[in-house]
Amino acid sequence: MKGASAAEKHARSGLLSNFILGSQDGLVNVLGILLGLVAATSDVRLIFVAALAALGAESISMGAVAYTSTLARRKQYLKEVEREQQEMKELPDKERQEVREIFERWGYAGEQLERVTDVIVSNPRAWLELMMAHELYLQPVDESEPRQSFTVVLTSTIVGSLIPLIPFFISTADLLADAVASILLSGGVLFFVGYYEARTTVGSLWRSGLQMALIGLAAGLAGFLIGHFIGAPAG
Repeated sequence: MKGASAAEKHARSGLLSNFILGSQDGLVNVLGILLGLVAATSDVRLIFVAALAALGAESISMGAVAYTSTLARRKQYLKEVEREQQEMKELPDKERQEVREIFERWGYAGEQLERVTDVIVSNPRAWLELMMAHELYLQPVDESEPRQSFTVVLTSTIVGSLIPLIPFFISTADLLADAVASILLSGGVLFFVGYYEARTTVGSLWRSGLQMALIGLAAGLAGFLIGHFIGAPAG
């Protein structure tokens, strides 16, 4: 969107990464559990209980991790802002030199270098934001971002976790057929997520889609093999 600020672009990028994180994790986790259970037991009730329990636990856990990690980034940013402001007051010459070095990296020199340095140093807000972004390489974290991260990751994890279960909700007459349908549906959704990620960021559309699908299906295969070799003999 034209005219979007850097903060808005960063926020949208964060929401996209949170959505992909939650949906992929939920789908892959439940798919692996489902295939492991199908290989180990024919008890439909057990399969549903285990898969739904995993859905609930995974969704809450992922949402909580997203919240606490985003909150930690906000606290770190605020702490560094406070430290940087103190250094600007107590060590202005040192901080001014750091501004000069940033502009030197960008190709400024001579009178032009001194002029742009004077302009930035004369504006405390611009000075601070320059140092945060280009000396410390930190992005601002809005007060609402931890809650947004929690909501997006929680919701996307629930949605992703439900996808492998759809064939089992429709029919449980043939668990093996349901498992195959779950694999195909999950693989297709993972491919779309990878394809969409590449389309909104960078990278090969087909390669990103296939990579995402293969990662998910590999996890599902691991679950199936564990259920087959460990669970089946016990049954």
